[in-house]
Amino acid sequence: MSLAILCSGQGLQHSRMFSLTSSAPAAEPVFAHAAKLLGGRDPRDLVQAEPTEVLHRNRIAQIICVSQALAAAAALRNVWPDRILLAGYSVGEVAAWGIAQLLDEATTLDLVAVRAELMDEASAPGDGLLSIRGLSRSAVEELCKHHSAEIAIVNPNDAFVLGGSGAALDALAIEAMRVGTAAVTRIAVNVAAHTARLAAASLKFQAALERTPAIKMRTGVRLFSGVDGTAVLDLASGKSKLAEQICRTVQWQACLEGCVEAGASAFLEFGPGAALSKMCARAYPDIPSRHLGDFSTIEGAASWLKRFGSGVRDHFV
Repeated sequence: MSLAILCSGQGLQHSRMFSLTSSAPAAEPVFAHAAKLLGGRDPRDLVQAEPTEVLHRNRIAQIICVSQALAAAAALRNVWPDRILLAGYSVGEVAAWGIAQLLDEATTLDLVAVRAELMDEASAPGDGLLSIRGLSRSAVEELCKHHSAEIAIVNPNDAFVLGGSGAALDALAIEAMRVGTAAVTRIAVNVAAHTARLAAASLKFQAALERTPAIKMRTGVRLFSGVDGTAVLDLASGKSKLAEQICRTVQWQACLEGCVEAGASAFLEFGPGAALSKMCARAYPDIPSRHLGDFSTIEGAASWLKRFGSGVRDHFV
């Protein structure tokens, strides 16, 4: 049996996002290093003290979201099954590299901080993301063409995230509603992630990744790349794709399909909110899908994981 761990991106961070992991001893190094990157502020305190506006600032958002995923992994690693599938949504892909132990926790968080800073540097004021659901891909592509926007993320069930300038996204949203789309929502992200607008950030992040040593892929772990949904088998090409993901469309539907084809018996989302687990429940109703917030305690999450057993560690190909 294989557990598919999904690492969320930013957009749904909130004051109680560390409620299950805050007292887990194994997660203390994560919180300690995150605090160094947040000007000495422990992320557990920061999310409770600051208003939503602050939690959605790009650099803070990326650091605290990845901290949440790494903290959850530290607290639960000793009880999850031996076969693990990993996929990360947007910045969650960097978290997935850390959970796969290709990068240590401190290095993962350092890279996240660099990634966010480079994205901010390359962004124009007002840039952002828009969620659109209920139109075909061809219809969405036509809207993007008319409004100088791009598809940033492809999700299952005709759901897309678009990136561009604020003015472009506002105009596109109006036209999308006019042609009858089911739902259009601005996402609380202030960069046009996964579009060509961030090409400069992608190149600089590639250089940062090349300077960062990675640990060899562990047996029993399969990590999926966001730009094409394929398994990362070579660290050099994997790093290249991780950098390209900043300015290229994230093929999230393909990542989930890869998890299912690799034998996922359950999905578990690490990250604030439940967007990914709900997405999986709609796309794959026969596969159990949970997120960390479904559980009242970290012990409850551990108990659920133990149902899948440890099994025999397999070699993924």
